Amino acid sequence: MSPAPAREQLELRRGAGDAFAAAFEMVATPALFGLAGWWLDTRLGTFPLVTLAAVLVVFGYGVWRFARQYSARVDEALEARRAGYSATTGSPATSGHAAPVESVHE
Repeated sequence: MSPAPAREQLELRRGAGDAFAAAFEMVATPALFGLAGWWLDTRLGTFPLVTLAAVLVVFGYGVWRFARQYSARVDEALEARRAGYSATTGSPATSGHAAPVESVHE
């Protein structure tokens, strides 16, 4: 097996693991805070207020955090792609792209 497919397999597995961890966290954390809110609501007699507030705040924070992480990863990948492009082709002015065509009529 060549190194490229092995690296792709590793990246695929890492991505699947990250997705599973994110999904578990998006379910487990609000559930735990919901249970804590339910317990507090039963003690205070304010059932669904604290439960709903806890679940919504934790879920909202989770969505914000994952969006921020995703944005950072996309920015890193874009910068890496740009750096790779610049290293292999040079600047756009010297990369072999056609220069503006001048008129052939004099």
